Amino acid sequence: MIANDTLHWWQRGVVYQIYPRSFKDTTGNGVGDLQGVIDKLDYLQSLGIDALWLSPFYPSPMADFGYDVADYCDVDPLFGDLATFDRLVAEAHKRRLKIIIDWVPNHTSDQHPWFIESRRSRDNPKRDWYFWRDPAAGGGPPNNWGSFFGGPAWTYDASTGQYYLHQFCKEQPELNWRNPEVKAAMFDTLRFWMKRGVDGFRMDVIGLIIKDKDLRDNPPNPNAPANLPANDLFSRLLQVYNMDQDDVHPVLREIRGVLDEYDDRCGIGELWGPLDRWVKYYGEHGEELHLPFNFRLMDGMAWNAGQMRGVVDALEAALPDFAWPNYVLGNHDRTRLATRFGGQAQARVASMLLLTLRGTPTIYYGEEIGMEDVPIPPEKIQDPQGLNLGPERTRDVCRTPMQWDAGPNAGFSPAGVATWLPLADDYPARNVAALTDDPKSILSLYRRLLGLRRTRPALQGGSYRPVDVAYDDVYVYDRAVFAERYLVALNFAAEPRTLAIPGETTGRVLLSTHLDREEAVSLDALALRANEGVIIEL
Repeated sequence: MIANDTLHWWQRGVVYQIYPRSFKDTTGNGVGDLQGVIDKLDYLQSLGIDALWLSPFYPSPMADFGYDVADYCDVDPLFGDLATFDRLVAEAHKRRLKIIIDWVPNHTSDQHPWFIESRRSRDNPKRDWYFWRDPAAGGGPPNNWGSFFGGPAWTYDASTGQYYLHQFCKEQPELNWRNPEVKAAMFDTLRFWMKRGVDGFRMDVIGLIIKDKDLRDNPPNPNAPANLPANDLFSRLLQVYNMDQDDVHPVLREIRGVLDEYDDRCGIGELWGPLDRWVKYYGEHGEELHLPFNFRLMDGMAWNAGQMRGVVDALEAALPDFAWPNYVLGNHDRTRLATRFGGQAQARVASMLLLTLRGTPTIYYGEEIGMEDVPIPPEKIQDPQGLNLGPERTRDVCRTPMQWDAGPNAGFSPAGVATWLPLADDYPARNVAALTDDPKSILSLYRRLLGLRRTRPALQGGSYRPVDVAYDDVYVYDRAVFAERYLVALNFAAEPRTLAIPGETTGRVLLSTHLDREEAVSLDALALRANEGVIIEL
């Protein structure tokens, strides 16, 4: 339990992820831009979020849609320019919204000047800024590592007779973070953006930046699925030597030191792995990442009450006292939650779970209107993962344009413009304008949840305590700070449930996911409808 006046903004607040290509197009080219974000700041403020996380907008050849960075200190003309970015920061801050940007430290574009220099010759001063190695003794790549996007993680450069490492596209060569010059240059990119007012960074694949010194082969994965695509070398191996090395932690402490040169900035890291390894990224005393991103509610978990509670309880037990939890249910790499969790009814339950657990929640754009995956015809797939590993692996399905209204192109692009990805068929009914006018819509639910969270201290800094009930498809917990207490009860079942809450007699329903219930209730016979979640004031 933490008093709210001692919480940092990144503990109190709710983060909203914007995929700039898909948020709002103001230039009529079918692609979203930074001015589009500026134009929608009033909407975001009214929604009730506290911080915007912007996926990459840097100059890039777009082999991986901006995660192949050609210049860390500029804006791609597709999205605007630095002046536009500065206006975005100023306008966001005017509305008391924080700005978090993506920082991509593991790899650059092959068009970055650093890599262009590095590949010129074996003795180029920047050669050691990347991983260049001779072929294996019998020929072929230096080791057996596979790319996340299919095929080997090495590409041969005929001009110098060596391979370079890339665990994503071949256009994304990996930086050598054991080189002090690389560290110094990358630290300066952080300072560049903090000087422009950036409040925090989401650090892409931060656990990959340090590799095994000897680049040893990864062992085979005995549990690899039998039906993997032939070129999915990555999934056939256990990721032992290419990520999550113990040597990464001193580097993270240095990164944190750079953030701490400026007031109250936040470092968020994209990480995976077992809980005992993941929790180390906070540091021994909280001196590494403020928030290692926690994907456990969506990575390999079945959407049921028992598994969700198990994940949360395990996390709470593993966190040291100084560590602040966080939760994510959707992002630009995953199936949208309304699709993954079985439709709109459970999407509402998921929203209540996300926004009432202890810790910082992150909302992916469009979740507040219940956007679902959009089928992408094979000929329109653009995601390199889908192009290389098959249509069923494309992430395009969750990156489609935001649905603002029922007009042409859902209000995302002007009429007659071909949007960069197809729109959902349901956009005439599922859009911000239509759902704003519906007091029982999922958008209205998000507004109510965010409003409660902002005004009720127990839902921000309060303690978390799970409550045992008779049904294994209902998840119940309470949140408390001092005398303020709330009970959250979430019915994951498609049938009604009646619960007896131990130790409690009466309470008052403040909010139901059905948005039709505010009433006193008896807690020895608490009735939940199918797919209903409630917040009860005790």
